[in-house]
Amino acid sequence: MHASTLLPALGLFAQLSTAGYTLLDDYGTDSSFFDKFDFYTETDPTNGYVNYVDNSTASSDGLIGADGSSVYIGVDYSNVASGNGRNSVRLTSKNTYTEGLVILDLAHMPASTCGTWPAFWMLGSDWPNNGEIDIIEGVNQDTTNQMTLHTSDGCSISNSGFTGTLDTDNCYVEASDQSANSGCAIVNTDDSSYGDGFNNAGGGIYATEWTSDAISVWYFANASIPSDVSSGNPDPSGWGTPAASFAGDCDISSHFQNLQIVFDITFCGDWAGDSSVWSSSSCSSYASTCDSYVQNNPSVFEGTHWSINSLKVYQDSSSTSKRDEVPHAHAAAHANSRRTANQIRPAPRPAWKHRRAGYKHGSSF
Repeated sequence: MHASTLLPALGLFAQLSTAGYTLLDDYGTDSSFFDKFDFYTETDPTNGYVNYVDNSTASSDGLIGADGSSVYIGVDYSNVASGNGRNSVRLTSKNTYTEGLVILDLAHMPASTCGTWPAFWMLGSDWPNNGEIDIIEGVNQDTTNQMTLHTSDGCSISNSGFTGTLDTDNCYVEASDQSANSGCAIVNTDDSSYGDGFNNAGGGIYATEWTSDAISVWYFANASIPSDVSSGNPDPSGWGTPAASFAGDCDISSHFQNLQIVFDITFCGDWAGDSSVWSSSSCSSYASTCDSYVQNNPSVFEGTHWSINSLKVYQDSSSTSKRDEVPHAHAAAHANSRRTANQIRPAPRPAWKHRRAGYKHGSSF
C-alpha cells in the first residue's frame, strides 16, 4: 500500500508508515470553506424535487454557515416548497485529486428522513472514464451506508478484504450481468454508519484511501476514532479491516483520476422518489408521493444537514498523490462542458434493483 511497506527494517517501517501521509488540503471550518467549492444551481440531473441555490442565497437563507469550529450545509425546513422543489445546496470542490487519503469528520449527517437522498462522493469530469467514488449515500429511512464505484469497462472487485456486504462486483456502468448503472457496491452492516444511527452515536469519521492498488473506506464512530487520525498523522495500516475495499481485477490508476469532492442533498428523484421504492416503504403512509411529502412538510427536514468538524485531504509522500488546482476561469469552462455529460447515479439497493432502469447521475456542475 505504501512504499514504506517494502523496507526490511521493522523500526524504520514503523517510523515511515506513521509519517507516510502528509496534509495536502485542510478545508477549514470558517467561511472560507465555501470559497473552495462551486455552487451548482442548475436543474437536478437525478430529477429530484429540489432547487439548488447559489452561495449568496444559501447564506442569507441560513442553508450554510461556519463558525470556526464546524461547517453547516443544510436545506430549507421552514417553508412549503414550490417550483422546482425544496431549496438545498450542492457543492463541488474547485480542486481535483488523484490518489491520496480523504478524511471527513462529521458531527451530523442528514437524518434518515423520508424523501431525502444525500451523498458525499468524488467525481471526474469525463464520466465514467475518470471514475466515481460514492463514499456516503442513502435514501429515505436507510440506516446503513452504501459505498459504490462507477467506471468504464474492465473493472471488477473481489468479495474479500472488507467487513461490509457485497451487492455487486462489476464496476462498469453498463455491465450486462447487473442492473443498469449499478457499479460495484458494498453496504456497511453497521447501523450506526448512516443517518439516524450515525447521529445518535455522536457522529464519526469516514476515511477513504485511494492508492494504485485499491480504494478503501473506513467508518469510525465518534467513540472509536484512531488516535493517529485525531493527531493529524493518519496511518491506515493500523486501522484494521475497512468497511469497503474495492480491489481485484481492476487497474485503479487507469480507471480513477482527477476527481472532485461533492456534497449534496437532493429529494425524491430517481431513487428516493421512485414509485416502487416509495410505495414499498413506510414513507408511503405519510403521503401518496415523495414530492407531495417533501413539499408540504418542511419541519421534518430540520435534521437534513451536514455538520462538518473537518475535511482534510492527505497525500502519500511516496506515491503520485496530487492535487490539481483548477484556475477560476477554467473551472467555469469545465462546468459548462459537464452540464451535458450523460452520467449515472448508482442503482438502488437489491430489494428494488430489478425494478429500476438506469438513471442519470447528479453530476453536472
